[in-house]
Amino acid sequence: MSTFEIGRLLRAGTTGFIAGCSVSQFDAPSLGALVRAKLERDYSVYGLIYDIHIDDDGLVRQLATVEQVSEEVLRDNRERRIVPVEMSVLSVGYEQNGKISHLLPPRPPLSLDRIYLCDDADLVRFTGAGRFGYFRHLLRAKDAPVGEIIAAHIQQAGLAHGSNGDRWKEAATQELITLLRDDYPTLMSVLGALGEVY
Repeated sequence: MSTFEIGRLLRAGTTGFIAGCSVSQFDAPSLGALVRAKLERDYSVYGLIYDIHIDDDGLVRQLATVEQVSEEVLRDNRERRIVPVEMSVLSVGYEQNGKISHLLPPRPPLSLDRIYLCDDADLVRFTGAGRFGYFRHLLRAKDAPVGEIIAAHIQQAGLAHGSNGDRWKEAATQELITLLRDDYPTLMSVLGALGEVY
């Protein structure tokens, strides 16, 4: 089970949530990464990171206009920054009583719940449950770069699956083609992005 905490929940809904972390914590999560919010002993919500957002503040605005910013000031701003890095996460399933489901979670995480980056074992367990049912949640995300998220996720999951990675990636691609057979523009976008990771 993943134990690497990447942040805490800022706000949530049934279809997704926003997590915040400090800049010093910000060295592991990436686009398409699978994360988990553990709400209770037997209930967790899974999601994929689809956007990473870094807001500015008054100090950053002032520093941006200065010709020379010292390394010390840059390091101080990056390591002790109060404004959090925000990660937007699309809910793709949940686990309850040891059973993983690729349905939307019955209830979202709560404010300040801990968000963990899933390790390879979690990733294999989640992607191996069912028949890629969570892809439909990704394909409905209209305001997200769907092709890039799917490509990044498939690349990460393929690596996690080890020697079975190529077979898993091929099955995932076939499922995407089936799901998008009536949506040619999205299919071409997804296949174009996947072409970059194969």
